[in-house]
Amino acid sequence: MPTDPQPASAPASAPPSDQELRTLDAHWRAANYLAVGQIYLLTNPLLGEPLTPEQIKPRLLGHWGTSPGLNLVHTHLNRAVKQRDLDAICIWGPGHGGPAVLANSWLDGSYTDTYPEITRDAAGMAALFRQFSFPGGVPSHVAPETPGSIHEGGELGYALSHAYGAALDNPGLLVACVIGDGEAETGPLAASWHGNKFLDPVHDGAVLPVLHLNGYKIANPALLARLPEAELDALLRGYGHEPLYVTGTDPMAVHRAMAAAVDTALDRITAVQRAARQDGCTDRPTWPLIVLRTPKGWTGPAQVDGVPVEGTWRAHQVPLDQVRDNPAHLAQLEAWMRSYRPEELFDAHGRPTEQVLACVPEGTRRLGANPRANGGLLLRDLPLPRLEQYAVPVDKPGVTLHEPTRVLGGLLEQVMADTAQRRDFRLVGPDETASNRLQAVYGATGKAWQADTLPTDEHLAHDGRVMEILSEHTCQGWLEGYLLTGRHGLFSCYEAFVHIVDSMVNQHVKWLRTTRRIPWRAPIASLNYLLTSHVWRQDHNGFSHQDPGFVDHVLNKSPEVVRVWLPPDANTLLAVADGVLRSRDHVNVVVAGKQPCFDWLPLDDARAHCARGAGRWEWAGTDDGGLDPDVVLACAGDVPTQEVIGAAGLLRRHLPDLAVRVVNVVDLTRLMPSEEHPHGMPDDEFDALFTRDRPVVFAYHGYPWLIHRLAYRRTVHPHLHVRGYKESGTTTTPFDMVVRNDLDRYRLVMDVIDRTPGLAVRAADLRRQMADTRSRHHAWIREHGTDLPEVADWTWGS
Repeated sequence: MPTDPQPASAPASAPPSDQELRTLDAHWRAANYLAVGQIYLLTNPLLGEPLTPEQIKPRLLGHWGTSPGLNLVHTHLNRAVKQRDLDAICIWGPGHGGPAVLANSWLDGSYTDTYPEITRDAAGMAALFRQFSFPGGVPSHVAPETPGSIHEGGELGYALSHAYGAALDNPGLLVACVIGDGEAETGPLAASWHGNKFLDPVHDGAVLPVLHLNGYKIANPALLARLPEAELDALLRGYGHEPLYVTGTDPMAVHRAMAAAVDTALDRITAVQRAARQDGCTDRPTWPLIVLRTPKGWTGPAQVDGVPVEGTWRAHQVPLDQVRDNPAHLAQLEAWMRSYRPEELFDAHGRPTEQVLACVPEGTRRLGANPRANGGLLLRDLPLPRLEQYAVPVDKPGVTLHEPTRVLGGLLEQVMADTAQRRDFRLVGPDETASNRLQAVYGATGKAWQADTLPTDEHLAHDGRVMEILSEHTCQGWLEGYLLTGRHGLFSCYEAFVHIVDSMVNQHVKWLRTTRRIPWRAPIASLNYLLTSHVWRQDHNGFSHQDPGFVDHVLNKSPEVVRVWLPPDANTLLAVADGVLRSRDHVNVVVAGKQPCFDWLPLDDARAHCARGAGRWEWAGTDDGGLDPDVVLACAGDVPTQEVIGAAGLLRRHLPDLAVRVVNVVDLTRLMPSEEHPHGMPDDEFDALFTRDRPVVFAYHGYPWLIHRLAYRRTVHPHLHVRGYKESGTTTTPFDMVVRNDLDRYRLVMDVIDRTPGLAVRAADLRRQMADTRSRHHAWIREHGTDLPEVADWTWGS
């Protein structure tokens, strides 16, 4: 929830005294102790007696190597938050840093606030240890179950884009982001460094990246850790950052350097925001960044069985892996844990001592308790205008044409205008807003841009809320961070290239599925995709731009989360958009064309049709609705709908006695059984619509086997024949795309004749005529470069 723009931090405090450094070190040692205990111990949390094999977990799971560095960052963020009264969250990027973040949440009390059974004493410590990576417990990484988290710990590459998304339109928020050196090698992370060119220091918060270079990944050196310092410095400055370096192995020296680096970074952030908010400076700022170099597995075993561990890749996961069976390893584990001097850190009852908690903030200032990390608590309903203002008139179906996404653009412009003050809606996309016919939004807001501008540029604005960068990963990461902190948005993308974020949507779906089972996680706004420039109208760009498979990918995911919508015209797109923008905790995929397509339904009919998800279009068919038809023509998608209606018109003209039912599907998940998806149709409803035993010829937008997979349990499935995209594409005419893939109206008529009992002989001449028209099409487009006149000039009823 945006607040009045104010500097994100107070002026610098004095450097920490020796006493304060000792309190920081005590907190850090306590967090390290708790991290080790989570990986290893079932009982005996305070080491009140010598460790025995029975007190060790039978399966040792977890990651120690990154934990000391994360604990150090958490400790020093605590100090800064408390001293400066900061509103701050942290994105923990390194994979499987769960032991550290859980330890710190337990220390500051936010874990007990969230899970009262995990008390902040010896019993609670034992429960914290036992549950970690244990059946019925919690994952080994930062996860939805972790208080204060908006980022799954295994999502390598997305941390920084999530951080920038969280900071957008949160002017008082500091988002710290720890980036592991392995994560820094990923393509998504490399692109996300450019987020600082889109961050408005007036209306947005600040992001403080902490690049943690501990030298190794699972089994290999980390690239950035091996760069010469001058080369690394040039790289980071080239990204637009001013690096601050913290390097060392001596804890007290590192504490002193880290405190100074955090203070310096926050002072510089304050200066940037003051210059923009109070002095009117519009120059793109150079933001600070901290480079933290500490050994992997710092303070852990230096050697195990004579082999170096600390500071090597061997510290990545479990440094001592034979503790139950090897007495020397057990003794080494106990010595390791006692090296943190737990008797100084916890009292006799297992409670953290006053010295440990001296640097910890209180209430919602704690990193584990900030409501922005549980964004649904702050989410407000999106103000959506009445659809009647944007609906297109439809006096007769299939006569007028509109560009559906252009119509939607008018609605989105109003949403942008209505959220101008509250600033909680963003449109993101990879350089395609205008290409996808959504440029009306520029009437309400510009494109976010902090870099240089030229006189020929259009619609660029420091405070713009349209986000364009030619990196689908970054767009997705921005939007996820924005949604997870309690706002709304839409991701517009070419259909073929949204596959780039396949793994990102995987993680987000899993996050949403998990949060649905966590009572304290409030629902967030849905992640909404608008996929346009789709397979059937990429005739100009050709084969490389023709791929409708993202729908298949998404429908493999958790049914309670995913939804897929295929509105056939402008008014149904408006109705679908209204629903998905109001929804919570879903991933909605909306596939709609940007090219002119026929208007089929008036707005009220479109609303009713979208509410049903699938329905019979009486005006297009010739069955009386009371008895089963001779054949069902079904469709899903705008181009398939046009071809089915064209086929229905041909059958009406040439076979007027044939009872044809036309069914349009706008919610693809309606095809699934009700036992498998919340939107799935009960069998009796499905049978009433599609029949139990009549031939069904289904024209589908994407790969045809998906429809078979969704409907394979249905009684009518043996009689189901699906046409769709079958990887036959090129640069050609629009109608040739459907002909190439056997989705055209003439092929559909042939399918009806082939599959309807009694028609093979009676309609043989019609079938031959349809085949001849397809042949004539091939010759025509090669001579004229355009589609057949009877196709290009066709309207319903003509």
